[in-house]
Amino acid sequence: MDIMKKIRWIYLLPAMAGAVLMTVTSCKDTDGTNDASGTFEATEVMVSSEASGRILALNVHEGGVLAAGQECGLVDTLQLYLQKRQLEAGVAAALSRRRDVETQTAYIREQIEVNRREADRVRNLIAADAANTKQLDDITSAIKLLETQLAATEADIAQNNTIAEAEAASYRAQIAQVEESLRRCRISSPIDGTVLVKYAEAGELTAAGKPLFKIADLSRMNLRAYITASQLTAIKVGQKVRVFADSGEDGVREYEGTVSWISDQSEFTPKTIQTRDERANLVYAIKVSFVNDGYVKIGMYGDLKI
Repeated sequence: MDIMKKIRWIYLLPAMAGAVLMTVTSCKDTDGTNDASGTFEATEVMVSSEASGRILALNVHEGGVLAAGQECGLVDTLQLYLQKRQLEAGVAAALSRRRDVETQTAYIREQIEVNRREADRVRNLIAADAANTKQLDDITSAIKLLETQLAATEADIAQNNTIAEAEAASYRAQIAQVEESLRRCRISSPIDGTVLVKYAEAGELTAAGKPLFKIADLSRMNLRAYITASQLTAIKVGQKVRVFADSGEDGVREYEGTVSWISDQSEFTPKTIQTRDERANLVYAIKVSFVNDGYVKIGMYGDLKI
């Protein structure tokens, strides 16, 4: 009889252990009524070089946090700097060829004034029968000749100055282009975020368009989940939903999310994703944005409840 009891306990112990194990496991799960599942993602930005040359500095590391607009690297600018100095010298040379109208025509204006005073004196003499009209005619002709010469000189100076200003403007435009190239040599972060991957190091040669590092704002993340056609009518953009992320032995973490996007086209269910109706072949992708407390990582699986 004792032998039979021992045998019975031997058969019952595995079953009891399995029941206890199932109870512990279920405590870690949600209630099993989640409406969709998917993976967490963030908006990733690939930062590429805008200039070609040797990287003098690249002060970023994977996991490091950068602010939007923060300068974090530099590509060699020596040749561009020398080019800018040469163009600035060209501007100075062009402007030095300008001529001052007042200075260049001062003598002619003075001669015109002298002849006009002389013409007034001769007119007074003619009135007193002390001079003849031929003297006045000669002076008048001289004044007209000087005025013509003055107009021609002013036109010549204006044309010369216009050419000099145009040449200087051309140099300034080239300087602006060089300054833009110099600006592109400075590497900065386009967004607030965390560096995910670093692709280059200081001392390496780079080229325009070559990736330097990848950054993403991990403070706001998205759950890309998939819903069936029957669930599509129960959800809309802007709707509040509950997002769940696995937190290991502690169970799950819950976040308040907002539906930010719903695909207008169906697709075949991804192999790694489970839907509420496992028989559904076609699903619709949605994105739910939420504020991350730092525990959710890119690529983790998550669930949501509508």
